Amino acid sequence: MTSNPKLDNIAFINGQPFAIEQGESILQFANRNNFSIPTLCDDSRLESYGACRVCSVDVALQSDGKSKTMASCHTPIAQGMHIQTQSPSIQKLRKNIIELVLTDHPLDCLTCESNGNCELQDVAAEVGIREVRYKNAADHSHYEKDTSHPYMRSDLSKCINCYRCVRACDEIQGEFVLGVKGRGFDSKIIKGENLSFDDSACVSCGACAQTCPTAAISDVFQSKSIQTDEKVRTICSYCGVGCNLEVSVKNNEILSIRAPNEAKVNAGHTCLKGRYAWRFYNHPDRLKEPLIRKNGELVQATWDEAYQVIADKFTQIKNNFGADAIAGISSARCTNEENYLMQKFMRVAIGTNNIDSCARVCHSPTAFGMQAAFGTGAATNSVEDLNVTEFIMIIGANPVAAHPVTGAKIKQKLMKGIGSIVIDPVETEVARYATFHLQLRPGTNVALLNMMAFFIVQANLIDEVFIQSRSEGWKDYVAAIKSLNVNELENITGVNQTLVKQAAIAYASAKSAMSFHGLGVTEHSQGSSTVMSIADLAMMTGNIGRPGVGVNPLRGQNNVQGAADMGCQPHQGAGYFPVDNTDNQKYYEEKYAVPMPKNIGYKIPQMYEAAQKGKLKGLWIMGEDIAQSDPNHHYVVDSLNKIDFIVVQEIFLSETAKLADVVLPGASFLEKSGTFTNGERRIQAVRQAVKPVGNAKSDGQIVVDVMRAMGVEQVDYEPAALLQEISQIVPFFAGVKWDELGNDGKQWPVLADGSDTKILHTESFKRGLGKFHYFDWYETNEIKNNAKQFPFILTTSRNLEHYNAGTMTRRTGNKDIVSEDILLIHPKDAANKKLQSEQKVRLFSARGEVNLKIQISKKVKPGILYTTFHFPEDMVNNITSSECDSETLCPEYKVVAVDVEAA
Repeated sequence: MTSNPKLDNIAFINGQPFAIEQGESILQFANRNNFSIPTLCDDSRLESYGACRVCSVDVALQSDGKSKTMASCHTPIAQGMHIQTQSPSIQKLRKNIIELVLTDHPLDCLTCESNGNCELQDVAAEVGIREVRYKNAADHSHYEKDTSHPYMRSDLSKCINCYRCVRACDEIQGEFVLGVKGRGFDSKIIKGENLSFDDSACVSCGACAQTCPTAAISDVFQSKSIQTDEKVRTICSYCGVGCNLEVSVKNNEILSIRAPNEAKVNAGHTCLKGRYAWRFYNHPDRLKEPLIRKNGELVQATWDEAYQVIADKFTQIKNNFGADAIAGISSARCTNEENYLMQKFMRVAIGTNNIDSCARVCHSPTAFGMQAAFGTGAATNSVEDLNVTEFIMIIGANPVAAHPVTGAKIKQKLMKGIGSIVIDPVETEVARYATFHLQLRPGTNVALLNMMAFFIVQANLIDEVFIQSRSEGWKDYVAAIKSLNVNELENITGVNQTLVKQAAIAYASAKSAMSFHGLGVTEHSQGSSTVMSIADLAMMTGNIGRPGVGVNPLRGQNNVQGAADMGCQPHQGAGYFPVDNTDNQKYYEEKYAVPMPKNIGYKIPQMYEAAQKGKLKGLWIMGEDIAQSDPNHHYVVDSLNKIDFIVVQEIFLSETAKLADVVLPGASFLEKSGTFTNGERRIQAVRQAVKPVGNAKSDGQIVVDVMRAMGVEQVDYEPAALLQEISQIVPFFAGVKWDELGNDGKQWPVLADGSDTKILHTESFKRGLGKFHYFDWYETNEIKNNAKQFPFILTTSRNLEHYNAGTMTRRTGNKDIVSEDILLIHPKDAANKKLQSEQKVRLFSARGEVNLKIQISKKVKPGILYTTFHFPEDMVNNITSSECDSETLCPEYKVVAVDVEAA
């Protein structure tokens, strides 16, 4: 918009006055006011660089004054500037620059994969080049195309030395894989020490390919050559970051996926899973038809047959054994609307609260602990607050691998020197850059956080005003903290108390400190206690309710937050209302017009117990592979085999589906619409890109069809209608409307007027006052009962390339990058056991054993082992235990008593 020329804070573009904004460059100022300036080395996500000079403009301080030629990308806009973007001298300069670039560029546009989508081609046309004036001086015969990698490609004969790829690798992903070698015509981009993509440390994020203005770096999907008018904005279905994706589609086939630069969550970045690991959607292994077990074999059936069998069997079980003999397991991989329907089916059609989801397996202690402390079990702040925080604490999380885009943002902050603490038994990528790495023994989180609280209180670095005005329980809490013996805590955790003291004081001294935690907090017997201890630290230092602070869980799967919000848990219905409260039962009865079940239902571990006792007769599992992903594999399979009737809804014939009586083919996230809620409470629109394969259906429509088969009226699966229903039941969804979500969604609570909330607890807590909770540390039963026979502690996590059970990623090029689970062992332990790197070992516990290849590494301390759990052929859950969090029954994956020997 044109401003008033009489205002002081203006500058002029081609004689027109515009208001300036502080911190803008001339290029940003021009772009904001819709004036086009050509560039080659500029990317709005990167620091200005000024390499190409194509963006040069004439700048004068007076309208009739002498002008200077300046690069607009890194020249700050200033009051009174007069900028000419298309003067004759500037046009001549730009044309000459491009002509010189073309002397070192192959003239094969018509056969190049970027033809029609090449920035060099576009700029050459814009500056008026119709023929090549200078002789093409470069010899490109020595450039070999690099096709070594499953995804990444390079043809450096097309490189124009803009260095955008190098800067993207450095500034966005923080890997520093790409560099420059040589000078002049011999200058070239190199990977690592002049290696191939496959041999380099490339993490396949694709940031270099997305920013490259030519075809010098691209990918196996030839994303730059994709020219289609059908581009669908949707949300990634892997981790809880919730990256925006732009899906290119033609003739009902996905051609490529890119990350939109303007997306709030990921700003043009995504990891290799979101960008490249999508070909599972039409993999030959996809389930395309319903299957029914007949004579011990799963055979193809029609949808009507499958629905009839399900309705008849569930009705029979309910009539003979009661509604509580049936249970359901929903999925964080499915949409909010599908999860809502699944819990509604169990409560309305069946009449039981036996509904749970994989949120139990990862973040149920987060919900429980944060609800106890604050009243709300969700992230207090937004990830964008990383831009204003002064200190970062990461507890039990490896975000670079498990939440890669958020992890890259955190890593960038740590590399630039922001104060930080990483609490983790493994030296993770972020731990390498942290100010303090507190490498504790697995299972001692509570002891270490108590030690931190002790030193904060001792140094009197508490926020008295916050404590007195906004909390309760401080007196008892601080008395317990003061009575601690830090020498004992040092011995328990294995972390030097001086280091803990320095870290605690650094956290408490920062004006704003932001904490993130992951499954290394929750998947412990004291998971809920640890979450409340993190909340204690935040409240005692006043790090709640303002920008750059807070307690922020890194959600394991794409819709863990949403599955819990929608009521897929046995003790709380949609909106987190406790189901055993009489008033809440009346509330749901008014909404659903049927009587509500009165008792709290089974959590997933209790379903197994009920199956063992013969009390659970029917089970419907939507989108979860519990036979592979749940701990104590043999016990889980034995429990499932004791259930009379199992329905599994999946996209592949998973380990769990192989045990089912009816298998229903669901739709992947690319084949349906709905919403996901990411780790920062952002409700985002998932939009269908292609039709489901074969006769598969969206998971939501399958639930609707079964509800109807059992006599319950329900409208077809359609996100807008279901969000309208949800908004009448879930208070913090009150203003959520499908057609108002746009591309970036809204963060709940969304008020009736449609306004959303970036920061929680700014003035008060949901429960009124925040509550302090003190907990003594205790040794987990897994160690107490097994340590003598099994002296090592195994802790587990996921890697960058795969996702939980790997059902999707193992059917993509990711399997060519990482194809097995690897066991990390410290050099001293390997020497004592006479083990060599790459050797196969037998890893065993009281439950079972697995054979894994080892890697000798100092990333773990002596006595500690580490592995992932992505491959069914390895089945690491053969050895994990049934120990779980005392409050929520979240499995204790992070502490397993084991031993190891040569296989």
